[in-house]
Amino acid sequence: MKLGTLTVALGDLPFDQACKFLAERGVQMVEIGCGGFPGKAHCDAAELLADEGKREKFMETLDKYHLEISALSSHGNMVHPDPAVAESFEKDFDNAILLAEKLHVPVVNTFSGCPGGSKEDRTPNWVTCPWPDDFSQILEYQWNEVLVPYWKKKVEFAKAHGVSKIAFELHPGFCVYNTRTMLRIRREVGPEIGANFDPSHLIWQGMDPCTAIRELGKEGAIFHFHAKDTKVDPRNTAVNGVLDTTHYGEELERSWIFRTVGYGNGEEYWRNIISELRMAGYDYAVSIEHEDGLMSGREGLEKAISFLKNVLIYEDRGAMYWA
Repeated sequence: MKLGTLTVALGDLPFDQACKFLAERGVQMVEIGCGGFPGKAHCDAAELLADEGKREKFMETLDKYHLEISALSSHGNMVHPDPAVAESFEKDFDNAILLAEKLHVPVVNTFSGCPGGSKEDRTPNWVTCPWPDDFSQILEYQWNEVLVPYWKKKVEFAKAHGVSKIAFELHPGFCVYNTRTMLRIRREVGPEIGANFDPSHLIWQGMDPCTAIRELGKEGAIFHFHAKDTKVDPRNTAVNGVLDTTHYGEELERSWIFRTVGYGNGEEYWRNIISELRMAGYDYAVSIEHEDGLMSGREGLEKAISFLKNVLIYEDRGAMYWA
């Protein structure tokens, strides 16, 4: 495995300085936002596609600091029921695929997206229960009429441009948010769809990341990994449950908050996750995503990097001389 970082947390730094900061601390791979929610601070895909010289300078910076790109990330809702919103996200995502082709990046990260509840809607409708029957009917519409047809077309586009791994982050608010929905979209669309596995969103849903890794690993469905933690507040959860719409900034009132790796769960917890990834055959980036509201991006990254250096398994396992 290789230690990686999503560079968005250092978006206030020029790309060269961000790469220098990470390389000096032992980071080996970078995941780069190039559109959608991650923004374009370090990579405007349209600009790089239009200018070969800028692409060469971009890669020279990475080479200077001995960094590899683990993935290009353009998280968005390409199936948003408002056509203008969907078009904007899709343009960024298409450019991410085209740039991945140029830069020989094997993975493009995104969300599955979430349509409206019907053709007449103008806002997404994330369904969390099967009854009343309206909700089950919404799911039938979303999956059969929008989601699966869209991603079948988008996979063909990606394959035509040399990209064979589209990684969905399992994220509530979108149609693919847990193990079952991840496996469903993969089976109905194709093996080019896999997971950008982020434990933080599973933890607050009450899932066990290690069990989910094992189930997805059986199908080779883990393409990328986000190292992000979550701290569940037992008191607030006991009162209100985990479906929490309280603003992220009101930490004292929330049922859970995102934390830097190691501040939500301890070293043994993360050792088990890394070991489960190894058993699942995953040997790629462990990419730190900083979204901890209690510390700055720099401090959060430094603490996560230090923590993961003691947890990651870097070398090939080798032969079992004892068996």
